[in-house]
Formats: sequence, structure tokens, C-alpha cells
Amino acid sequence: MNTLTLVQPQLGPYLQEVGYERWSRAYSEGRQYNIMTTNILECINAILVMECELSVTALAEEIRSLVQRWHYERHTELDPANDTMYTILDGDKNRVVDLQARTCSCRRFQLEQLPCAHAMIVIRHSKRDVYDFCFKYYNSSTWKATYVEVVYPFPHQGDWVVPNEVRDVEVLPPDIRSVSG
Repeated sequence: MNTLTLVQPQLGPYLQEVGYERWSRAYSEGRQYNIMTTNILECINAILVMECELSVTALAEEIRSLVQRWHYERHTELDPANDTMYTILDGDKNRVVDLQARTCSCRRFQLEQLPCAHAMIVIRHSKRDVYDFCFKYYNSSTWKATYVEVVYPFPHQGDWVVPNEVRDVEVLPPDIRSVSG
């Protein structure tokens, strides 16, 4: 928020006034399923710009070294509160994971309804199956059930039979009044 205010001074107070839940996915109470915000390969490509000229084996070694460094820098420590709730020291931040409630203080577990990195650490540590903590809409059986019925294609628009009383109705966009501010 401080960065936004530095870039655009009037933006910070405005965003605080409208409320974080209106513009930040992390604070929204609504469900927004599996929105991909970054492609991991684009991130790695951006980091390995200079290394792209290396041989395949040297490039593989650079990637291994990079992943090992990331793992070392993100060393985590677990502190169990009970069977389902853990505190995780992730770098300089404490995160609280509650497997029973399927929550993490980073909020990704709730937003994606898939275990976040912190929840994955706890799940692996407690020797549980990670798939048990994925929302049912991500299961292959749910995806298959979605498409079990026949989906009929639409005919060409020129072949549609539309009654005149429907054809003559003018459909207008909804009347949206913008709020000043």
C-alpha cells in the first residue's frame, strides 16, 4: 500500500476508503477459482537470461543451484500447536496453518482452495495425503461429472428460428450508475 501511495498519492486513501475486499483478491470474501497470475516458466526464464547461452548440462546445474539456494533461503521450521494446527517460521514471517479448517495466515489456502506452500509442508510433515486437502472441484471425478451430459452444439445463426416478438425486442445494457470518488 505504501508503494501505491508513493506512486499515486491520491490512490492510497481512495483504496482504503472503498475497502480492501473490493480490489484485493486476498481480502475478498467471494470465491475466485484458480486464477493464474504468473507463469512459473516466465519467472525462471527472466532469472536465467544470461545462462541461456550455456550448454544443456551447465544450464541444468545452474537451475539445480538456483532451486537449492531458494530452498535454503526459505528454510522453514515447524512448531505444532496440536494435530492439525502448526506455526511455520518461513524466512522472517510466522504463518499459521490449520489443516482442520483448511486455512493459512498467508490466505492462499483459502483463496485457491488448494494447499499453499505452508500447508504442503505441514501435510507432508504429518504424513497425510495432499489430495485430501484439495477442494472437491479440483478432483478428476468432479471434472468428469461436469461433462457427463451431452452438450449440443448451436446451429449456425442463420438457421435460428426466432419469433418476431422476440426479434423486435431491443435489449439494452444495465443502467449502471458510477459512484463518485
